[in-house]
Amino acid sequence: MKRLFITLCSAATVLLAAAGCNSNDSVKEAQKTNEVKADSATADTKMGDIEKKGMDYDSEFMTKAASGGMLEVELGKQVVARAITPQAKEYAQKMIDDHTKGNAELMALATKKNITLSTTLGDDHQKVLKDVTEEKGVKMDQEYMKEMLKDHQEDVKEYTDASIKASDPDIKAFAAKTVPMLKMHLDMVTKMKATVDAAK
Repeated sequence: MKRLFITLCSAATVLLAAAGCNSNDSVKEAQKTNEVKADSATADTKMGDIEKKGMDYDSEFMTKAASGGMLEVELGKQVVARAITPQAKEYAQKMIDDHTKGNAELMALATKKNITLSTTLGDDHQKVLKDVTEEKGVKMDQEYMKEMLKDHQEDVKEYTDASIKASDPDIKAFAAKTVPMLKMHLDMVTKMKATVDAAK
């Protein structure tokens, strides 16, 4: 009887832990997994704190970038299907095309570097998806362009930083190679936004 009680308690603990994990941000969960891997590598190879910090920075950049890339594609698909203005529709299609390729490269690089990426949108990106898709008609197009402007301003900064600060040369190269595409997206949305904002 005592053994059964202990088993039930253990099962309850596991279930509670799992429930706690499910409510967490998928990007943060992936980062935690990567921190455990980095800690293990530190123990195995007597890696220094500076090297571990470099690994943490790289994995944090990659996990955020993965969620951001997924948002561009998922949101792009929704907007292509429902946009009123030709500019929002054109921009959304460009996001699907470019970020589908970028996401594939990012996933291949993460696999090569043994970095775990989230397979669902992080909380911040979930909110953006919800904020845009809850709108209808021209309002959705305008909300989409507003979010894309903000998103690409942040992306250009984060990828530029990673092209300098990443400790892994391949991750650094990937970030540097992606910056011109993100700048082009930023220029494109900056020019198109005024037309979409003026639409009725």
